[in-house]
Amino acid sequence: MAGHTVKRIDEMEAVFGGAFKRARAELGVESFGMQIIDMPPNYENYPEHDHAQDGQEEVYVTMSGSGEIEIEGERFPLDPDHVARVGPGVKRKVWPGDSGIRVLVLGGKADETYEAPDITKLGEPDPMAS
Repeated sequence: MAGHTVKRIDEMEAVFGGAFKRARAELGVESFGMQIIDMPPNYENYPEHDHAQDGQEEVYVTMSGSGEIEIEGERFPLDPDHVARVGPGVKRKVWPGDSGIRVLVLGGKADETYEAPDITKLGEPDPMAS
């Protein structure tokens, strides 16, 4: 792998109707998870989830737009002035605001080597295509 990679976000391979950009794989990152998620205004179908099964914690960084992140039923601002960290066994859900939101999601495991899930790998089928 080269010592650097620069890519245009909108040209990255994406799944889920183009909303989930495979940024980690596109940039060749192997030590942690990293995806970019684009959601339209007031989108309600981002899945509530946790990472209890894989032990991964996540950090959410808003690149543009705004919204909220719901953590264990409580909502917090998610905008360029706020960053959120959510532990592995904690439920979370992103709620885009009136202008939509573009979020950089970083993930990893404490004291373990990161292993990329198949959904984040280039060329893997889009779950929405079946």
